[in-house]
Amino acid sequence: MVLILQHILIAVIQFFRRGQQVFLKADEPQPHSDALQDALLSLGSVIETSCLRDVIKDVLEAVLPKVEGVFIYLLDVETNRLLCDDPPHELPAEGKLRDAVIKQKRVEWSGLPPSELQEKQLKSLAAPLPPDKRVIIIPIVDQDLGAVLAVVLVCCKQISELDEHHLSILEKHVTVACKRVQSLEKTSRWPQVHLSHSTSPNSITKSDSTHNGTYNELDHKILQLCGELYDLDAASLQLKVINYLQKETQSLCCCLLLVSEDNNQLFCQVVGDKVLEEEISFAMTFGHLGQVVEKKKSITLQDISPEEHQQLNNMLGFEAYSMLCVPVISQATSHVVALACAFNKRGGQKYTEADEHKIQHCFCYTSTVLTSTLAFQKEQKLKFECQALLQVAKNLFTHLDDVSVLLQEIIIEARNLSNAEICSVFLLDRVSHELVAKVFDGGVVNDEKEFRIPADQGIAGHVATTGKILNIKDAYSHPLFYRGVDDSTGFRTRNILCFPIKDENNEVIGVAELVNKLNGPWFNRFDEDLATAFSIYCGISIAHSLLYKKVHEAQFRSHLANEMMMYHMKVSEEEVTKLLTNGIQPVDEIHPSFAEFTYTPRSLPDDSTPMGILSMFEDMGFINTYKIDLQTLARFCLMVKKGYRDPPYHNWMHAFSVSHFCYLLCKNLELSKYLEDIEIFALFVSCMCHDLDHRGTNNSFQVDSQSVLAALYSSEGSVMERHHFAQAIAILNTHGCNIFDQFSRKDYQRMLDLMRDIILATDLAHHLRIFKDLQRMADVGYNPKNWHHRSLLLCLLMTSCDLSDQTKGWKTTRKIAELIYKEFFSQGDLEKAMGNRPSEMMDREKAYIPELQISFMEHIAMPIYKLLQELFPKSRELYERVAANRNQWTKVSHKFTIRGLPSNNSLDFLDEEYEQFQEQAGESLRMNGCLETTGSMEAIEEGGDSETIRN
Repeated sequence: MVLILQHILIAVIQFFRRGQQVFLKADEPQPHSDALQDALLSLGSVIETSCLRDVIKDVLEAVLPKVEGVFIYLLDVETNRLLCDDPPHELPAEGKLRDAVIKQKRVEWSGLPPSELQEKQLKSLAAPLPPDKRVIIIPIVDQDLGAVLAVVLVCCKQISELDEHHLSILEKHVTVACKRVQSLEKTSRWPQVHLSHSTSPNSITKSDSTHNGTYNELDHKILQLCGELYDLDAASLQLKVINYLQKETQSLCCCLLLVSEDNNQLFCQVVGDKVLEEEISFAMTFGHLGQVVEKKKSITLQDISPEEHQQLNNMLGFEAYSMLCVPVISQATSHVVALACAFNKRGGQKYTEADEHKIQHCFCYTSTVLTSTLAFQKEQKLKFECQALLQVAKNLFTHLDDVSVLLQEIIIEARNLSNAEICSVFLLDRVSHELVAKVFDGGVVNDEKEFRIPADQGIAGHVATTGKILNIKDAYSHPLFYRGVDDSTGFRTRNILCFPIKDENNEVIGVAELVNKLNGPWFNRFDEDLATAFSIYCGISIAHSLLYKKVHEAQFRSHLANEMMMYHMKVSEEEVTKLLTNGIQPVDEIHPSFAEFTYTPRSLPDDSTPMGILSMFEDMGFINTYKIDLQTLARFCLMVKKGYRDPPYHNWMHAFSVSHFCYLLCKNLELSKYLEDIEIFALFVSCMCHDLDHRGTNNSFQVDSQSVLAALYSSEGSVMERHHFAQAIAILNTHGCNIFDQFSRKDYQRMLDLMRDIILATDLAHHLRIFKDLQRMADVGYNPKNWHHRSLLLCLLMTSCDLSDQTKGWKTTRKIAELIYKEFFSQGDLEKAMGNRPSEMMDREKAYIPELQISFMEHIAMPIYKLLQELFPKSRELYERVAANRNQWTKVSHKFTIRGLPSNNSLDFLDEEYEQFQEQAGESLRMNGCLETTGSMEAIEEGGDSETIRN
């Protein structure tokens, strides 16, 4: 027995030194200390209970600090009791020790009650112990069975975190050692033989003579074999084991049928001394061989059917006249992991129980190494597959911009992964219900030469229709294969692997066809699994490539539409020259009161407004300060003017009026004391651009109608305002229109950021959100050094500019209301046509204009100009004029007896009192849709009480 143990120890040490490591779980940290390494090696060599106790004591003393006592209770399998041999006794039925067994968790105590201990244990384990010592109770638990295999009592100094870590590792390896010892003890007796009781004269016979060799001789041979099983290649290990079996059973040939639980198959890699080029597989349901796996009983040749016999002959390459098939059972799981088959016993003899015993005895020692190596080989194969697929994903997803190039890449990768001679990829054309191939191994063909086949014919059509992979080992014998192409070209198709390519909705979008396996007789199960995983990447990449193509096409269409728009907005050189022919007109030449709040910019003819913009640029000093090229400025102004559509209100004249009011604020309120020059410049340009390409509808309409603008901007909010800013950027990016081209990169970016924030502030919803902040700023006092204050002030100034028509005389305010409600009612009509119910102000059948105007001025306009007055006392007249206009709406409200606008869409009937005053004054001025007197508006408003205004 000592000799046996020495050989076992030598074999195990060789096993470790030649690269095989104990298989730990992926999340189990690897030990570092030499002591722990030595301890694990010691545990790995234990095969008897007596040695196990000593080794456990040794490893604990090597790893834990100052161990004073170790007592070990091992489970006796026959009595199911936990027994200690020092001194001999059973674990107490009650107390702390038994509680630890029940809870199956390691616990620490400052000592154990003497009543639970033997006399020898009292010295090191009895409570109370010194403060620096602890008793550790370690249950060794078989997690698979939920049973305690052993209990270890150890007394040592208090342990550190590192000791805890080492102890956890030791627990796992002690568990493995205990399971191994128990298993070996079970199988140490003569193995039980489970043979079929066939009455055939050729069936297995009992041996009347003594077995060949003694136990020591057989064990010696097994130990020699174990010492040779260091290969990482499963086929090499099988060759050595099979060679051993052939010698011991005196068989002409042996093989192993390995059990694959993944796909419920038996597969063979090695037959005799030959490693198969392509593994042979059988379904687990294959006749009596499958029953051996299920029943765990050996069979002979007489127990199988003629069909099975013939299939075995085909696998072996010779006629089998005798056979012994023995199940190989895993000691860890008790499952059959392989079938060991011996064929044609030499001398024409029959297989005996002794032969069966030799096979079982061999695998008692070698099955663990074999299964571990197979598992390792499987992991390596999966690792290769994952790495290959990751590389495939990388290659595929770098070619999304061109479907043809992507398909070529798919062909190359599929061919390389499967070692196929040829690969073809077909895309499914759902319109014509055809499979289309225009990319081949040789490259891409044009549309005229593309290959089309019906989507329901042939092998590719079958796969496209069923959505299932098809592996054809012999193409010529398959009914779906058409060999006419081979006959005409001289090419020979041996085997085919055809698999579907599906999108994320699991719908077939194409088919890939691999032809002729190069490194094997046909495509195997591994190729099928690889193709299935590969097809997922193909489907995602093709779907994204097609989507990428659509996005590109949409971008091109958008770019084309933008080019067309810019072409029609294009400003000719003649227009620029004409605008600048006489130089920039001084503002006082435009009108003496051009820089006063009482001036109405709508009085300026439309053709004169571009010059008005240039005059304001010049008067505010922007041209000199920022070195703006006059040609560029003129082109920019004309381009912005053309960028406005012609809705009733949100048109270029509105933008000009807003820009003029910004000019008035700058000139009359000394904004340079409150804001930086670049901020004032940004405010003025934003006023020009703030409603570019307005369609006469508001943000809610864009969202409800699911317009293109809503699709672009609704997730960010302020749909129209973001579009206005985008149009402004488009104009600035147009050749010859960038008035900021002399800016530094930093100033240029700041200017665009300011313009974005200012234009977004024209959304009244934004104004209402910040109104409390504006009030707070007015209460505490404006601080020009406070960045947040300057940002709030810019928003307030922009909003006051946007609503500046309310600060003009009554007739302008009345006319603006007419224009606004024309636009509102047009939107309301569109909403009704869509089946939606418009808001009251948009509904021409429900809107009561005076009431709506009064509400707007009280809740929006007047608070804005009130805040402006608090910050800029010089703006008081603005608030007063807005308040006067609000009063005028109150005066006419009782005369206004209709809903919506009159049939002529005009509110001129509200101005009859003004007409009478005009006749008295004898002087009037016709403006762009607004008739305004040059006399005092206050005088008209004061006299309005006594005037009769008729419908």
